[in-house]
Amino acid sequence: MIFTPELVKARLREQPFVPLQIVTTSGQTYDVRHPDLVFVTEESLMVGLPSSKDPTIVSGHVTRVALAHVTELRDLARLVSPSNGTTP
Repeated sequence: MIFTPELVKARLREQPFVPLQIVTTSGQTYDVRHPDLVFVTEESLMVGLPSSKDPTIVSGHVTRVALAHVTELRDLARLVSPSNGTTP
């Protein structure tokens, strides 16, 4: 699947928002627990690391991910085991 800016924006705007994980061609992942932590441009995503004080505010650390390298947007809810809260 090719991820376009419109497709990513639509996923981020879903109500209710479901936290997601961005997966890249290199296998790197980025967890997104609030939609305001991702800024979508024509060619990339700016993914902010949330502040420890307020998860809706970027802590100052931002990573740029080229849309061409995004391979999957996974729901985080499916990745976390309800029994112990760890990822499989």
